Amino acid sequence: MPEAASAAATRAAIGDSEFDRDTAVHRRAPGVYALDLSAGWTIINAVNGGYLLAVLGRALGDALPHADPFTVSAHYLTASRPGPALVRTETVRTGRTLSTGQASLFQFDDEGNEVERIRVLASYGDLDALPDDVRTSAAPPAIPPMDQCFGPEDGPAPVEGSSAIADRLMLKLDPATLGWALGQPSGRGEMRAWFGLADGRDADPLSLLLAVDALPPTAFELGLKGWVPTVELTVHVRCRPAPGPLRVSVTTRNLAGGFLEEDAEVWDSADRLVAQSRQLARARLG
Repeated sequence: MPEAASAAATRAAIGDSEFDRDTAVHRRAPGVYALDLSAGWTIINAVNGGYLLAVLGRALGDALPHADPFTVSAHYLTASRPGPALVRTETVRTGRTLSTGQASLFQFDDEGNEVERIRVLASYGDLDALPDDVRTSAAPPAIPPMDQCFGPEDGPAPVEGSSAIADRLMLKLDPATLGWALGQPSGRGEMRAWFGLADGRDADPLSLLLAVDALPPTAFELGLKGWVPTVELTVHVRCRPAPGPLRVSVTTRNLAGGFLEEDAEVWDSADRLVAQSRQLARARLG
């Protein structure tokens, strides 16, 4: 028990963790925020799309009168790189229960010109004000206990140079979705895992924007390799997650014309569906 007490004492708190520091934005003018994209959340040389969504989500939470993301839709225009960036936000509409805003993240080319990396349209509200009635046919994914699952530390990185983000996550993958790691992809297009942040910080609505895009691509279980860049990603945050690890399930039903969809569900320790997402991604064939 002393070991458990020590581990609990060293867990990072919401607002004081690596994730919070690396998604911090600094208001430079009304609706304008400066930041540095951390190299710690990269896949190969590109910044992870879920991390980018959390950065923009934090800026919108500051700019809008409501603090919690309800629905966030992002179009990824060009690959983001670690380093300085600028977020510009605009309030589209404010209401009693929901506010809608848009935001764009910009970086700079070698000539100093602004390049838009990602554009977001989002609606924000108050998750704590939602009624607690639930009528659903959804069920949590069946994932083995965490000690029977496997993390990035148990094998080589799926993409060369892709370990930076893995070092910041607690990720334990269901062995049933790990055929790709053994050279025997199932062809089912499924990925399931226990998910958390490596420093023990509990999940909140912003980190759910990361969770939906943090697992290895389902394309690996379809027999493909390499980077699977996101074209568009929409996330619905359904409620504030309970403390403890999350369970994430991602499925792909259709790969055609070099593009695939990924549908994600995120479940908390209280067996509640706390977030859902769908993204369109480009698959590199051959």
